[in-house]
Amino acid sequence: MFKMLRYLRPYYLQAIVLVVSVGLQAYGVLRLPTLMSQIVNDGVMANNGAGDMGFIIFTGARMLVWTLISALGALSSSYFSAKLGAAIGRDIRDEMFKKILSFSISEIDNFSTASLITRTTNDISTVQQTLVMMLSMMLRAPIMAIGAIFEAVQLAPDMTWIIALSVTVLLVLIITILSIVMPKFMLYQKLIDKVNLLTRENLTGLRVIRAFNNEDYEARKFDKTNTKIRKTDFFIGTVMGLESPLMMFIFNGTSLLCIWIGVTLLEADGTYLGKMMAFMQYATQVIMSFLFLAVLFVMVPRASVSAKRIEEVLGTKPKIVWKKQGGGDRVSAPSVEFKNVSFKYAGADDEVLSNVSFVAKAGETTAFIGSTGSGKSTLINLIPRFYDVTEGAVLVDGIDIREYSAKGLMKKIGYVPQKGFLFSGTVKSNILFGVDVEDEKRMKEAAEIAQASEFISKLPDKFDAKIVEAGTNVSGGQRQRLSIARVVAKNPEIYIFDDAFSALDMKTDKKLREALKPVTKNSVTLIVAQRVSTIRDAEQIVVLDKGKVVGKGKHKDLIRDCKAYQEICESQLSEEEYRKELEDARA
Repeated sequence: MFKMLRYLRPYYLQAIVLVVSVGLQAYGVLRLPTLMSQIVNDGVMANNGAGDMGFIIFTGARMLVWTLISALGALSSSYFSAKLGAAIGRDIRDEMFKKILSFSISEIDNFSTASLITRTTNDISTVQQTLVMMLSMMLRAPIMAIGAIFEAVQLAPDMTWIIALSVTVLLVLIITILSIVMPKFMLYQKLIDKVNLLTRENLTGLRVIRAFNNEDYEARKFDKTNTKIRKTDFFIGTVMGLESPLMMFIFNGTSLLCIWIGVTLLEADGTYLGKMMAFMQYATQVIMSFLFLAVLFVMVPRASVSAKRIEEVLGTKPKIVWKKQGGGDRVSAPSVEFKNVSFKYAGADDEVLSNVSFVAKAGETTAFIGSTGSGKSTLINLIPRFYDVTEGAVLVDGIDIREYSAKGLMKKIGYVPQKGFLFSGTVKSNILFGVDVEDEKRMKEAAEIAQASEFISKLPDKFDAKIVEAGTNVSGGQRQRLSIARVVAKNPEIYIFDDAFSALDMKTDKKLREALKPVTKNSVTLIVAQRVSTIRDAEQIVVLDKGKVVGKGKHKDLIRDCKAYQEICESQLSEEEYRKELEDARA
């Protein structure tokens, strides 16, 4: 938790003002009991009990001044502690977000999306709230405790053992409570992660849940975790609830003990009345300081769990390390080459890709086809370096992608994922997502090429029509077309379509591919597809089976010579079409 205080460095001037404010507040409060003691002993009891009104008024005025100073310090410390807490919370969120953006897919999978969301929101909020408390209470409480003990010793050394006894009992109580609830705090945060995971999963898969009439099953699964949270929260609340009455018992017991001992000493020394009254106030301040610290000692462990989870993210070194500079310049003849590439996921025993080699040239379409699990999408994901190869190398324009900067490589690539993803905003903002300078003409041309103009023109606000999170207010085919338009507007050297035509009907698919040809004539086009009709005109088709290249060439060559490709064609074409194509290839 205390590591989070490093975020104070940019705000050291405000921190200094905060410390001074807390010091003024504490000093002002500590002066009041001594002044009250002087009023009793030197004012009320002066002149054999007749009193000294002038001294009482003067000392009372001094008390008023110190009260005002203390109040000013309290206001100032509250303001700066809240301001610093908010600034630190913002800085941690910024750093967390940037760190998560630097992660590869494997790091995100390791933490899980739900956990990363919890850490960025709930955990940071917990740390921020605790920091606000620490910046005020953790400074004020020790100053008050030390100052009050010092003043109490000066006034009534005979009674200081009462404070020592009370503090000892308090510390034993605090340590006992913390040792009980600390493990529960850690469990609570893990359960919050699980609730977020289940909520996200159910909201995303709501259609599937309803289609299989499994609402009750999912509700029971959620209720099981939710019940665990309730029990854990109840246990923490019960243990923490014991703290307040026990501490009030110690507080009241200390007051009674002070009165009892003070009255005993008063019999021997009549001037002990003022000292006893001041000592009681100082004892109260010591106890209150430890009560404040006890509150912090309760909050800090919980925040420490959150801080540890934040540090786990911030301290994770990305497996994929980019060069600071490199690549990005456009070349006349771009290319993509795989040289003996093998890949397996972290922790897996078997390779997903094994010794894959091919060259994709500018002006040509290279397509990848194969059965489910053959490694097509994994292969495509290696080019934008979502994962790093286990063996071999991926070259873009003849340079190993590990020699590129992230910006340099991504500038060359236009990527359409398997599931077209749209961001909340408008149709316009989504199409121009990868464009540096807003260009209306380019946007409309990209929409036309992607066969999206027709449905966009029917929207109420055309290109300014709202798109909700993940594009759930448009159909799957419309999402795909807008995703393709986004890539076309970027005008990259390398177009990557990861089964990006799957939601389109055959007619739209054909029209879109024909419209793409003039646009991609100087670029490398890579297509992952399930349908033979989508890739039959490709200059190069790479057939994958269990992560290995089992065929490479044009449609006619493969349907003639490649058994795996023949099986795919036979499953998709009618018997008559397949026989005719096979005969034409052999002719």
